[in-house]
Amino acid sequence: MSQPRSALEISRADPREPEAAALIRAMTEEVTAIYDHKIDGAGNFKPEDVLVPGSGFLVGRVGSQAVACGAYRPLAPGVAEIKRMFVSLEHRGRGYSKAMLMTLEAMATENGYETVRLETRPKQAAAIALYEGLGYVRIPNYGMYEGKEDCLCYEKPLGGIKSRQSRSCGEGCGTSRS
Repeated sequence: MSQPRSALEISRADPREPEAAALIRAMTEEVTAIYDHKIDGAGNFKPEDVLVPGSGFLVGRVGSQAVACGAYRPLAPGVAEIKRMFVSLEHRGRGYSKAMLMTLEAMATENGYETVRLETRPKQAAAIALYEGLGYVRIPNYGMYEGKEDCLCYEKPLGGIKSRQSRSCGEGCGTSRS
């Protein structure tokens, strides 16, 4: 018998706060283990990267428990980068990663971005399926990922996302705190 699906409440958060930091740490540990400790799993992410204007960090909660996170940060004019997409193991398979990503896309749109990019790795099949299922397409590796064959870079134009955001996130989630 499957567990009932609980609503995921998504809100902005400071990535330095304990519950956010715990999710980031869990993701880093999982990625490090998947790749047999050959990469550090940090994904070139620093909390300060998402505390600048034009960026954001989200935490998804089921009840009072933080179970998911994701962020976006400026990459280039008109382009944001999605970072630290993670759902805790016991809460996977419920559509939470899709909800988080769609909310991040909507927030990026509200902040004037026209395109989002992200990087993942070949062993993260569920992430790849999510991204491709939501319209992300493979692009040549960009920035720090150039020349790294073990990195997979994706991009998605952000047209028409704003109207979906108001239904998925609720009032106040997509507002910018500069």
